[in-house]
Amino acid sequence: MAAERGAALLRPPTSSGRATFLELFFDLAFVVALTRVSQRFAGLSDDTGWALVEGFGRTLLLFLALWLIWSHTAWITSRYEPEQPIIQAVVVGTMFAGLVMAVALPRAMEERALPFAVAYLMVMVVRPLVIAAALRGHPRRLVPFRLAVWASASAPLWLAGALGPDRLRLPLWAAALTVDYVAWALGWPLPWLGASEVGRWRIAGTHLADRYQQMFLIALGESILVIGVVFSGTDYSAVRAAAFAVAFAISALIWRIYFHRAGLLLAEALERSAMPGRLGASSERTHLLIVFSVLVTSVGYELVIHNPFGSPRPGWLLFVVGGPMLFLVARMRLEYEIFGRVSPSRVAGVLALLLFTPALARWAPMVGLSVVAAVLVLVALLDSLRSRGRPLEVSASPIGREASGERDSEA
Repeated sequence: MAAERGAALLRPPTSSGRATFLELFFDLAFVVALTRVSQRFAGLSDDTGWALVEGFGRTLLLFLALWLIWSHTAWITSRYEPEQPIIQAVVVGTMFAGLVMAVALPRAMEERALPFAVAYLMVMVVRPLVIAAALRGHPRRLVPFRLAVWASASAPLWLAGALGPDRLRLPLWAAALTVDYVAWALGWPLPWLGASEVGRWRIAGTHLADRYQQMFLIALGESILVIGVVFSGTDYSAVRAAAFAVAFAISALIWRIYFHRAGLLLAEALERSAMPGRLGASSERTHLLIVFSVLVTSVGYELVIHNPFGSPRPGWLLFVVGGPMLFLVARMRLEYEIFGRVSPSRVAGVLALLLFTPALARWAPMVGLSVVAAVLVLVALLDSLRSRGRPLEVSASPIGREASGERDSEA
């Protein structure tokens, strides 16, 4: 009887693959968080050398912590029925914790370290225990139990970093986050219980694809917000208007390149996969890179619109060129996940940006932004020429081709 009550939480095959309104509401907290992340990155524009590396690493760590919270939630609502009151309560509670992390984020490596860490741990430790209790006697309860045990193991590192000396915060939190990510990759193995590999989980593939694409669009929307807010807050001039227009064009090109063929077929690929959990786990890492690249690119917009022809600095090149380059690399990975191949156009785009980078280091930021736009135009045109007159391809992912009978019994 207890197992039957727990089974009511599982997402049935007839459940809608679309994200619920509650999940879209949940994403609002992460809109705030992504804005705070980009602001921290923008503060690094004048840094050089080790200061730039350390500052970038600190902000990257905070972003990865946020991403782990968001992606775990996406998997929860893909495995459990999001219309169940207990799952809705879990999502709302996670949203509040995410909002606390977003508010603390600008000074999370300084005096607001403790609220950031406590909010993170409340999600990572308490949330899986709530789900395990709600599952009652169902065999799947062991999966969230594993999550809670591993999160408890890394909790002392998070708390020590928050309460200890500032100089130890980065290494302690980096170690804690490494534990959390490695545990996820290994399936949270425990003595006597073994591991529960994510790749063997049963998930709603359409729903998970929907969530990844929504987060990509949220990041892209954040970049549009940056363009509008920065331009409206500066003195108008022809060069700033040109930077504004080029920045918008880059965002539109990123949208176009993402959704061309492979981006449109992500949901189909997950539905066709014999082991959608494996493909879902791989595409989760891909979308981490894509979302991060869009955030980094938006910082480049802000720097160029503020000072289009200022003196070139290492930080500017990292954001103006590095962000779009990372996006193309991540998009190559997505294409491989969907079709098992990589288009020459994206390889050409990455090589072009690499070749231009040494020269751009000596030119004004506006020149770099314009070159990036030209390269992305070239990639989009090559994509269009290659697909002209050809029907939409069928996904043929090389990931998760194993027989469905290999799925984990706890999945």
